[in-house]
Amino acid sequence: MGTSIVVALLAAGHRVKAIAPIPQDELNAIKRITEHLEACAKLNILQQPIQAYLSRLTVSMDYNELKYCGIVQECVIEQLGIKKEVYQKITDVVSENTVICSNTSAIPISTLQQHIKNPERFMGIHWAEPAFATRFLEITCGKETNPDQAKRMCRLAHYWAKEPTFLKKDIRGFVTNRLMYAVYREALSIVEKGDATLEDADKAFQYDAGSWMTMMGIFRRMDFEGLKDHQRALENIIPSLSNRADVPLVMQRMVDLGARGIHNQSGLYHYSTEESAQWESAFAAFNKDIYELTKLYPADVVDTKLNKKNHD
Repeated sequence: MGTSIVVALLAAGHRVKAIAPIPQDELNAIKRITEHLEACAKLNILQQPIQAYLSRLTVSMDYNELKYCGIVQECVIEQLGIKKEVYQKITDVVSENTVICSNTSAIPISTLQQHIKNPERFMGIHWAEPAFATRFLEITCGKETNPDQAKRMCRLAHYWAKEPTFLKKDIRGFVTNRLMYAVYREALSIVEKGDATLEDADKAFQYDAGSWMTMMGIFRRMDFEGLKDHQRALENIIPSLSNRADVPLVMQRMVDLGARGIHNQSGLYHYSTEESAQWESAFAAFNKDIYELTKLYPADVVDTKLNKKNHD
C-alpha cells in the first residue's frame, strides 16, 4: 500500500520522495499513484489539478533521494531481514534527526528499532487502505521511542486529515489488529462448530456493529446503551467466548489451497472473475460514501454539536 500512502501525503501538501525497492515497483508506481489521485479527485480531497501533485513527487530506486527528508515512512514486505536491509540503506543517507516510521502491523516496533541508528526517532505509523480515504492512523511507540516525537507525529496526523490513535506501549498487533482478530477468532470458531454460517456471521457484524461504529466506536456505544446492561452481558458471555490458540480449520484450509479471495477467485466465498471486479468497484464506491460520512461525525464535531444543543 506504499502508493496509497504516497498519495495521502501528496494530498496533504507534502513533497514526497518515493523509493521503489524493486524495478517492477518503479515501473508501475506513477500509473498507480495517478489512479489513486484520480480517486482522490472524485472524493473532493484535492485542492489542485492532479499534475500539481505529481510535480511534487519523485519516484526512484536511489536511496540518496531521501537525504534531506524529515520523515521517512517504510512500507515493505513483513519480513524482518528485508526491513533490516531497508533501514540500513535509509540511515546511511538521512540525518540523525530524521524520523523513521514503519507501517508494519505484524512486527513489534521495539524489535524493529533495534536495527535503527538513534532508535529514539523510530516509531510505528500504521495506515489503513486506502490510506488517502480513511481517517484511521495508528501511532505506536517502541521501548526506546521518544514520546515527544510520537506526540508531534500525532499532531501532524491531524494535518493529514486523520484521527490518530496513540499507543504509549508496543503491544503485539497494536489496538486495531488485536480487536479485529478477537472478532475473527470468535466468528471462525462459531462457523467451525456449525452454529452459524459465514453469511450469518458476516450479516450480524455488517448490520449491527457496521451501523454504528463509524460514529461512536465501542465505549461510547456502551455509554449510549447503558453500562448496567453491559455489565450483565459481560458476566454471562465472556466465560463462553473462544480462547483457542490455534488457527481454525476453516482458515487453515484456505491457506493450504492458496486462496486469495477476490484476487484469485478462491476464498471463504466463491467468486467469478466478474464478481471479483464488481466487489472491487462496489468497495471503491463505498469508500467514497463512507469518507464523506466520517467527515460529518468526527469526535470533535459531535462534541461541538452536542455542546451547542445543550446551550440552546
